[in-house]
Amino acid sequence: MYIYDSVKKKKLPFEPIHPREASIYVCGPTVYDDAHLGHARSSLSFDLLVRTLKALRYDVTMVKNFTDIDDKIIKKVKETGQSLEEITTHYIARYLEDMRVLGVQENDIEPKATESLEAMEAMIQALIEKDIAYVVGSGDVYFDTSKDANYGSISHQVGSDKDNQSRVEHNSQKRNPKDFALWKACHGDDDICFDTAFSRGRPGWHIECSAMIEKHFPQADGNDEFSIDIHGGGADLLFPHHENEASQSRCATGHELAKYWMHNGFVNIDGEKMSKSLGNSFFVKDALKVYDGEVLRNYLISVHYRNDFNFNEEDLIKSKKRLDKLYRVKKRIVPTKASKPNKKFQKAVMEAMSDDLNISVALALVEKMISEANDKLDINPKDKGLKKETMANIEFIDELLGFGGKEPFSYFQIGIDEETKAKIESLIEQRNQAKKAKNYASSDAIRNEISAMGISLMDTADGVLWEKI
Repeated sequence: MYIYDSVKKKKLPFEPIHPREASIYVCGPTVYDDAHLGHARSSLSFDLLVRTLKALRYDVTMVKNFTDIDDKIIKKVKETGQSLEEITTHYIARYLEDMRVLGVQENDIEPKATESLEAMEAMIQALIEKDIAYVVGSGDVYFDTSKDANYGSISHQVGSDKDNQSRVEHNSQKRNPKDFALWKACHGDDDICFDTAFSRGRPGWHIECSAMIEKHFPQADGNDEFSIDIHGGGADLLFPHHENEASQSRCATGHELAKYWMHNGFVNIDGEKMSKSLGNSFFVKDALKVYDGEVLRNYLISVHYRNDFNFNEEDLIKSKKRLDKLYRVKKRIVPTKASKPNKKFQKAVMEAMSDDLNISVALALVEKMISEANDKLDINPKDKGLKKETMANIEFIDELLGFGGKEPFSYFQIGIDEETKAKIESLIEQRNQAKKAKNYASSDAIRNEISAMGISLMDTADGVLWEKI
């Protein structure tokens, strides 16, 4: 397995801290609103990573956090009158449901910031005791970046990129302009606060991930050079978030945070970076109103995770047509039971995915397999061995890439509302009764009525099957 390391800026062989184990931490959402396509892209990227590592027989532990205490959430509390817990619980549930529909496997651990305050306080206290963090008069706690000789080694941006430097908060109480908040003291009418030895307040954003990693990936002997194997997230997190995480972790623990850093690209809507400030944020829930989750998944994983993704409906429709081909060949072989996937096909796909998740090559191999299966079935439609192998190939694709697992006839009914489905089923039953009564004129008339609805009927030994044309 080779992965691209964002810090070293090259592909490296994956050599985990502990043999055949893979520890992964991915920065999750701040839960004050519904999940957008950027969240989906990140989740799907690392879902592919986890699936690939599991297929390579690694014992994977995947952790993704929820930031459930933040200024944006507090603003929502004040705007809605709901409690912090009501808002965050609601949006966590919505996020998890959206990801489930997209076929994202459940994470092993999903910690919340509010459940990790003790771990944050302990890390901050350790930094204060080392004089790497300091408390200002207001009760805020800052990290002194000048105490870390390696600050900037993750992003390679500190001190050279004015735009990125402008993102670092400025405060006259700080020792250095680059210092960042570990803890923010409460002031005035703030009522969402937590007690610590340094002040009553709430955590800074960066500290939560470092503390959660140390909490959920404790080192057995303390001698490891790294806390975890892989730290991931969107490309926008590289600086300052991941830079600050890495710095505070190495200073608090004496070892590096992650051996490999992976970052997925942005999602653009018709060429523009997705941003609520531009008014073009596209919620996952809105996309799912129009497109099935598997269709959306297949589209969103079709571009390599490190590249930016230009979301547009024309490409989505093309992607769906490619997925349709898989389900059409699956229709030809159901209800065949799978045997074992073709070794050559399986090996080639795994080699592609082991090359930093080379999804373009993997999908091309899938299309080639489908085309060859159709050609062989045209020659010998009753070839049981071929059918079993093809079904096994599709099950392998579903396990690794997360699509192809649906019942093929129901797949082609996606987009038909329940009322219309009930009407179609009723007309099919009427047609069946007409055929039994040998009233073929009525039977043909009903078939024509169904056809006018954009529905194709197939009379099979297992009954009448239908699909959306």
